[in-house]
Amino acid sequence: MTLTTDDRRDPTDHAVPRSVGRVLDLLEVVLGTPGCTLTNAADACELTPTTALRHLRALEARGYVERDRSGIYSVGPTMSRLTAALGDDDPIRRLVAAAQPHLDALAASTGESAYLAVSDGRTATYVAAAESDRAIRHVGWVGQNVPLDGTALGAALAAPGTCATRTGAVEPDITAVSVALPVPGTVGVALSVIGPQHRFDETNRREHERALLRSAATLSRHLGASDEVAS
Repeated sequence: MTLTTDDRRDPTDHAVPRSVGRVLDLLEVVLGTPGCTLTNAADACELTPTTALRHLRALEARGYVERDRSGIYSVGPTMSRLTAALGDDDPIRRLVAAAQPHLDALAASTGESAYLAVSDGRTATYVAAAESDRAIRHVGWVGQNVPLDGTALGAALAAPGTCATRTGAVEPDITAVSVALPVPGTVGVALSVIGPQHRFDETNRREHERALLRSAATLSRHLGASDEVAS
């Protein structure tokens, strides 16, 4: 995960002291980067290694991150405890449970992998998926953070209810078609169909868009009725 200057331009930044913002940026990078090292974290946050290390040690002391003997940072016991304490009240867990049948149906109807993503308005993260059953298929984005700028996901989240398509925005030769759900709440929610570029001709893309819009409408009604949208 790399936090660009644009990623950190949040409307609430003026309310966040610079030192606090640096600590939060580092925490986000560690949580979103498998095998995160000090160099990874410092580069992603545009900090010197010395500054990054000082903040990471503070996070480690409070248990939000931990560092193994090889220098790899990962989620710490305090963060794990806080997450576990949510139990069944975790809104993302409820959202994933509600969305999974729709993802399965999308993958079956389109023949491509389907994903669910959530966004805080700065970055989006894929949190659930249903894989295509084709031999050549797209996999592996669950847990991946995706920038909003220039991606199908970002364009869809900016205009809920409208499909957006991008090719090569995150991975070369991969096309994504996304639609955000027009549901209440402070967390953006979107569905995507993703696969090899050569299978996304005009006809297939339009079929995928129709399938996404149907799924988004049904899931939106479900979430609105059951108040399961993360907020």
